[in-house]
Amino acid sequence: MKAKTLMNKIIIVGGLSACLLLGGCGAGQATDATSAESAAVTQESTAVQAESAEAITGTTEAAATETAQNEVQLPDGVYTAEFSTDSSMFHVSEACDGKGTLTVKDGVMTIHISLGSKKILNLYPGLAEDAAKDGAVLLEPTTDTVTYSDGMTEEVYGFDVPVPAIGEEFDLALIGTKGKWYDHKVKVSDPAAEDGDGTSNDSFDMNALADGTYTIELTMEGGSGRASIQSPAQITVADGAATATLEWSSPNYDYMLVNGEKYLPVNTEGNSVFEVPVEALDVPLTMIGDTVAMSTPHEVEYTVTFHSETLESAESGK
Repeated sequence: MKAKTLMNKIIIVGGLSACLLLGGCGAGQATDATSAESAAVTQESTAVQAESAEAITGTTEAAATETAQNEVQLPDGVYTAEFSTDSSMFHVSEACDGKGTLTVKDGVMTIHISLGSKKILNLYPGLAEDAAKDGAVLLEPTTDTVTYSDGMTEEVYGFDVPVPAIGEEFDLALIGTKGKWYDHKVKVSDPAAEDGDGTSNDSFDMNALADGTYTIELTMEGGSGRASIQSPAQITVADGAATATLEWSSPNYDYMLVNGEKYLPVNTEGNSVFEVPVEALDVPLTMIGDTVAMSTPHEVEYTVTFHSETLESAESGK
């Protein structure tokens, strides 16, 4: 009987030990599961935080970029701008002093450049490898006439190049007479309104002129210096619009170009006389005269400035 009781006690103690052991393993597994779940939650939280931070950073950078782009956005208009490249073999004509004509319309910027020769046949706004692909849209050349400081003129190729941003390099590939595409980096910078380099803001107020006829002295630059325009010249103002009567020292000018408009002589005998619009005083104005004095007609670019301090009324007898 005592042996049986002792055996029962052993069984009970063994059972309790087994339960304790089993309980211990279960508790350990629960603890491990809880720790793993906690670690997963922590990792997920960290990932979410990192993603949120990245999203915020991206949004901030995008906003900063957009702000910077808005800050450099030019108003619609026509400007003179520097055009620089990464190669001495690819540049604008020396007659253009490193500059081109930048046009901004509806926020889209395009610069017209006159190159140094006709050896560059096409340009491509991008990389050479893309330019060589079928279907690539290439920039076609225009034939430009440039005038050097000594009055000599030359025909060269010009291009209208899309400008993605001011002051930042962009890719512009070219192909020459050898038929191979080359990669280049170019940059457009320092845009200035074409109506002057700051003097336009101080130019004479044309609205201050009453309708009537005036005389005014002018100065002229460009060409060979052999031809000139008579000074003082006559200006007629009607309905707020001013027209200058310009008499050349030569009968060999068959037309003039002012703001892209063509004007023919108003006389048939004697020196060539033209009536052309005048948009401003005290500001250099670009005018082109076509002369037939040489073996072939030549368009020559001149800069004419009308000086407001010399303006006098012709009707008052002064």
